[in-house]
Amino acid sequence: MKIKTIGIIIKNQDAAVVKTVNTLFDFLSAKNYQLIFEDTAKGIIENVDISLADRDTLGQSSDLAIIVGGDGTFLSAVRALADHKIPVLGINLGRLGFLVDISPVDMLENLEQILNGHYVAESRFLLTAQVMRDGKVLHQADAFNDVVVHIRDVARMIEFETFINGQFVNYQRADGLVVSTPTGSTAYALSSGGPLLHATLDAMVLVPICPHTLTNRPLVVNADSLVEIVIGKDEQTTSQLTLDGQTAYNIRPGDKIQIRRKPSYINLVHPESYDYYHILRKKLRWSEQL
Repeated sequence: MKIKTIGIIIKNQDAAVVKTVNTLFDFLSAKNYQLIFEDTAKGIIENVDISLADRDTLGQSSDLAIIVGGDGTFLSAVRALADHKIPVLGINLGRLGFLVDISPVDMLENLEQILNGHYVAESRFLLTAQVMRDGKVLHQADAFNDVVVHIRDVARMIEFETFINGQFVNYQRADGLVVSTPTGSTAYALSSGGPLLHATLDAMVLVPICPHTLTNRPLVVNADSLVEIVIGKDEQTTSQLTLDGQTAYNIRPGDKIQIRRKPSYINLVHPESYDYYHILRKKLRWSEQL
């Protein structure tokens, strides 16, 4: 991994972010890396005229992207950077941190190792979803964690049919359905009763949300599958499509949602000490003695 230019995306400009980014700036500048900050970082480095760019330009111009924030910031940035195929690492200033695994305390030590070529590289896939109405594509967007069809604001179930690769799977009445990548299996899918999938698995999981029929269980399918969800034509409940909990579209009765793997992968960079199971133990409090 030859690195000359590093792009930096930040969560916001609160005190913790400003302190961490200034430390990062001093460290990387001393090593003569060219730095490009997302344009929301204007003024974050005092008395220095830093290079600013939107995420697309940053992705085109950088050899590595560093994301400073929590998992939400990371999800948003990954969707913007996936097509640029640059490696990405995260500095954790959020709460849970399933995705951003470098602590500010260990940041400089870990960065030193990574920039010297000592790191763990990992490719993960995203999903892309389309909302179709009367044979036309209304919306298309990507998700790193999950695509969710759900009720919007009324405490009623929605009715929908699910197809995989053109084959009918089932008819459901439920609060919704989560279609998740392995990365997202620790998010909404997990809280809906889904299984944990190792992040490198070539699979996706379909998890019903509060299904009316208790025999409707999570279903794991190949990542190359085309998942189609058709909203019942007689449906009266307002429903919505949400991607990574950050992008949302209203959907109507009869709409079809098509979900498939996005061709572009995201390349994550971890410290050499990275241990996926350690993260699960820590975040899910496994083996914790009471």
